[in-house]
Amino acid sequence: MATKRIGFVDYRLDNYHAEVYLKAIRGPLAARGYEVVGSTAIEGEVSRAWAEERNLPYFADVSSLAPHVDYFVILAPANPELHLEMCEAVFPYGKPTFVDKTFAPDEPTAREIFALADAHRTPTQTTSALRTTAVQAFVRELPSPVQSLLVFSSGTTFAEYGIHPVELAVSCLGHEAERVMRLGPEAHPQWLLQFSGNRTALIDFNPEVEIPFSAIVSTQQGSEQIEVDGGTLFIDAAASILDFFDAGRPLIDRRESLMVRRILDVAMSDEACHAFVDLRSSGVQHAVPAPHFAVSAAAHEDHHAAQPAGR
Repeated sequence: MATKRIGFVDYRLDNYHAEVYLKAIRGPLAARGYEVVGSTAIEGEVSRAWAEERNLPYFADVSSLAPHVDYFVILAPANPELHLEMCEAVFPYGKPTFVDKTFAPDEPTAREIFALADAHRTPTQTTSALRTTAVQAFVRELPSPVQSLLVFSSGTTFAEYGIHPVELAVSCLGHEAERVMRLGPEAHPQWLLQFSGNRTALIDFNPEVEIPFSAIVSTQQGSEQIEVDGGTLFIDAAASILDFFDAGRPLIDRRESLMVRRILDVAMSDEACHAFVDLRSSGVQHAVPAPHFAVSAAAHEDHHAAQPAGR
């Protein structure tokens, strides 16, 4: 069987996602026949050193990397503002491309990325690692629909890590989210999401303490609390990327990816503070984060210098 070749494209490769995905593909998932055969990044010096330490070929740019790969993985998990630029370099080659979380800095940019993928007929998929967990596996086997979902999550900032609980909620309840409201104090906020059919999700986000992701799933039959296995989280996420590459087409409904981004935009706006905002309104496409949710370029630089980009 011919090796199926993957290329990593990043802002700078010394981040957590590049590390764990490379290890998963080389290790537990090696039997699937994929190999990361090359990499490139905007920040070249530190990225080349990272790649050389891991015996991963490094290329000066996407155009040099492209002839050697069959699939692309665009990383930069802490820098969604760079994903459009990266997609503009990658999509013209028409090769199936996975774009890491967070897909885009806002919904208009997310739509622009999908439109660019369509223009180049490039199969494109995006998701957080929290889409392929024991929670979704449990929901798939339920005899009746989920009525409510309580998600416990954490992370240094909601701007970077809020996608995880939102992805989990949308993957379980679908793209028909109708309203969102923010509750609680700034230091420990909650978000109440209402979906079609009067279904709800409550997201409890604790930036002060790192806690395991978990969810309480409620149906007519009762409730079950399920903890996400952090030990296999990124192996399962990497496996789902390979599933997409195997299929040659997106396996995630684009409407869900766009709704995740819309919820994030509105959730961080002042309008959602203690009042419901209708997610079905066209005006919410232009929602902007309140100042305390903004992530500056300087913060990104400090984040990379201090530690690898996280989950």
